[in-house]
Amino acid sequence: MPVDPCPRELDPQELPPQDLDSRAQIHHLVVGFYREVVFDDLLEPVFSDVAEVDWAEHIPRLIDFWCRVLLGEPGYDGAILAAHAQIHAREPLRTEHCDRWYLLWVRTIDDRWAGPVAERAKEHASRIMAMLARRVLGTEWTPPAGAERADQADQRRLQAHDPAQRELPAPASPGGWPRTVPGLRFGYLHDS
Repeated sequence: MPVDPCPRELDPQELPPQDLDSRAQIHHLVVGFYREVVFDDLLEPVFSDVAEVDWAEHIPRLIDFWCRVLLGEPGYDGAILAAHAQIHAREPLRTEHCDRWYLLWVRTIDDRWAGPVAERAKEHASRIMAMLARRVLGTEWTPPAGAERADQADQRRLQAHDPAQRELPAPASPGGWPRTVPGLRFGYLHDS
């Protein structure tokens, strides 16, 4: 069988999704997720105007946090509850914020990753959001009905990898994904 001297480049959509099993994958998740947050009409004002997040400091800490949670790596020493209580004291957070944050988190994971660690990232985010809602907002929170169940996400991923069934997803922004956000260049892998 002859070898093609010019093999075609693989389309990332044709590759099976990877799990969140490395620091590099978690870096891509956190950066991709917060790209969505900074363009979200509901969440962006909370992060920019109320919390006044310094992305260059915040993103590496979040990467460390998720690496500790998902990979067991040492390094994160933050106080999630206290930080969110301070934000809530400045301007009350609402369950709509919890719902949107969680839905964006799940969608970001489901768009690129699959496997036990990816599922654990969604489950842990749900537990964090429930704890923050209970202890900061003073209310009970459960994932919103719009959050995909794992089997629905799996079916969507299978369809995405079958060219006969593939539907083109709507771009996350007019320019598509990934979006470039001024000031959102940080960490050991950075985007341009």
